Amino acid sequence: MNAPAGLDRQARLLRRATLASVVTASVLIAAKLVAWLLTGSVSLLASLVDSLMDVAASIINLMAVRYALEPPDAQHRFGHGKSEALAGLAQATFIAGSAVFLVFHAVDRLLHPVPLADLEVGIVVMVFAIVATAVLVAIQRHAIRHTGSTAIRADSLHYLTDLLTNVGIIAALVLAGLGWQGIDPVIAIVIAVYIFWSAWGIGREAFHVLMDRELPEAVRERVTALALGHPEVRGVHDLRTRQSGLVKIIQLHLELDAWLPLREAHAMAKQVEREILAAYPEADVTIHQDPREVDGSRSRS
Repeated sequence: MNAPAGLDRQARLLRRATLASVVTASVLIAAKLVAWLLTGSVSLLASLVDSLMDVAASIINLMAVRYALEPPDAQHRFGHGKSEALAGLAQATFIAGSAVFLVFHAVDRLLHPVPLADLEVGIVVMVFAIVATAVLVAIQRHAIRHTGSTAIRADSLHYLTDLLTNVGIIAALVLAGLGWQGIDPVIAIVIAVYIFWSAWGIGREAFHVLMDRELPEAVRERVTALALGHPEVRGVHDLRTRQSGLVKIIQLHLELDAWLPLREAHAMAKQVEREILAAYPEADVTIHQDPREVDGSRSRS
């Protein structure tokens, strides 16, 4: 069975965003490595290590998204979407590790100061990094807006913090050029704290996805409203939702008049399913029909 056109477009956006992330991180690593070797700035080293973590995380993302887009099979009937959340956890681990490394290196530089050189080169490289990162974040935001991808959202969050830290590094290099050499490791420590905080956010989001957290309340309310909008539906209960990659898993029970023939009850459930799919084309919808008695009571099922 062919995937819906909407899912094909989402898949293309995800592949494009992950590839752009890998390419951007790789280019920035080369530029920052040259700048660090020329300047000796620990802030630039912080940014270089961050980019190394970026490219590792982006490669993990690339593989995870490709796997997540694989169709369901006999062993994975709900698809492979949770591989995105696993990639998010891997990113959080990489990022947190880089933050710890940077703190140790910055503290060592505070205790054993080293004069910086070729600061102009470092500033030019960081301006280039800001421009390249901004372009990548724009590509990622476009993909997130149309897919809601957990892995891309995690990657984009990290690159957004990169934009802020790159500005901080430029400030450190400028101040160092004005004679404030000691500010360089201090800003590196601030960057490390930022990196660790972003790792915490990424890991928490991935954990919630793996633990099948419910979809946002606005989605649940709309699903309920769509079901109750059918004139023959007497009630909705046991609504359960979760996200798996691009797919929203939606399960609910419809309360219908007990005297309805099975054929009619089934037709009503299919109508509700079509209306939910019209609102959420990427959803996997399962509806159970429960009979409601004349006195308003319903069966326990």
